[in-house]
Amino acid sequence: MSRTLIPFAVDDVAAFARGLERRLAEHDGLPGHVDMLNMLATAAGFRNFQHFRAQSETAERLARPLPVPVPVDGARLARLVRYFDGKGRLLRWPSKASHRPDCLWVMWSRLPARTEFDEIAIGRALAEHHTFGDHALLRRELADGGLVWRTVDGRRYRRLEKTPPPEARALIRLLAERRAAR
Repeated sequence: MSRTLIPFAVDDVAAFARGLERRLAEHDGLPGHVDMLNMLATAAGFRNFQHFRAQSETAERLARPLPVPVPVDGARLARLVRYFDGKGRLLRWPSKASHRPDCLWVMWSRLPARTEFDEIAIGRALAEHHTFGDHALLRRELADGGLVWRTVDGRRYRRLEKTPPPEARALIRLLAERRAAR
């Protein structure tokens, strides 16, 4: 088992020594490993060692730099927006295979989370967001693309909660802004 190194520092070493001395005096005999960890942590002002560890991990996580945002290709985004009308509905199924996943993410974003649909209900939900009349294609592509779960017989569907890639997020946001501006 690997060991996690946790730095230990106290502001006032004299107060720490007094607190540790008090806890050692209250303990019968030589403390074990876990007892000693808890004594050190409580002498430093924590409730116990787990509290000390949690505080240390949180401080470490907050000290890490935030991930650098991935740049979005504006020209590609402009091409993708052309697949949608002013109301944000998908006008046609993209003939270019590389454009399809981003359009599917938009359809995915319009399905309510944590809701199970039957085949007719998901068809209705998708029909509201496209104009070319082939919700079966969208339903199948969403399932094949891993964006929705469906039973083997295709009767039940549920959106799978995932994080869209950066360009799909940008497209979803842009279409939402356009719809809100109308």
